[in-house]
Amino acid sequence: MAQKPVFVRGRLSPRGVEHMRRLFRVLYGIFCRVEVRGLQNVPPGGVLMCPNHLSRFDPPLVFMVLPNRKSTVFNADTYRRSLFFRTIMEMVDVIWVNRGATSPSAIKAAIGALKEGSLLGVAPEGTRSKTGALQPGKTGVAYLGYASGAPIVPIAITNTDKLGKAILSLRRITLTVTFGEPMRLAQPGSRRRPTDEQLQAATTEIMCRLAAMLPLEYRGVYADHPRTQTLLAQAQAAGRPAPQAMTDGDGAALRKPSDA
Repeated sequence: MAQKPVFVRGRLSPRGVEHMRRLFRVLYGIFCRVEVRGLQNVPPGGVLMCPNHLSRFDPPLVFMVLPNRKSTVFNADTYRRSLFFRTIMEMVDVIWVNRGATSPSAIKAAIGALKEGSLLGVAPEGTRSKTGALQPGKTGVAYLGYASGAPIVPIAITNTDKLGKAILSLRRITLTVTFGEPMRLAQPGSRRRPTDEQLQAATTEIMCRLAAMLPLEYRGVYADHPRTQTLLAQAQAAGRPAPQAMTDGDGAALRKPSDA
């Protein structure tokens, strides 16, 4: 049996992709309100987009708030067995990966997508959180950051873990998507091979940046990390308010993206 390709080019045209984004915005606007912050932190060109991962609502949420940007999905191949999820995922470029061991071909495809200027979404925890808070980060994102030289943008998401129950109980809640400042581990084309210690240090930095952007209930194993506390103190000294848990709301419409 022929091996299925790791990288699948999306079926939709650029115009079709934008129609898909608009459809998601309409659907989310029916069931919840969305607050978007820090869009100015997403640089042009290829970017590693690194969100905390709370639920299946996360990927389309991030996708829909970044209009007119080429996107590639980094997704577990377990979803490939589902006709429903495979059909949706393969509307845009997708890289199918084995959660247990990412293949060299998947890494090569990811670096190629970044070089093409794509936004590549990769959850640094490797999978959805079972607790609703941050789990220990994997070193895959850091490795891609070193190998590609692409900037890494942490993305803090809140309340998607509560959205399913809210929909069933006919309540509209507020979701937040916050884009942090980009960080770069290597210059493009540097071919620098990081040590295990460098990969772990970079992973810790990514996860602590995420933790500092999230309310306390979502910080998980990084809540008391010294680097998280330093970042929170720096934000407070700069006059930026600490992240607060969002309360359920009755917003009437999907808000336009804001850089507040």
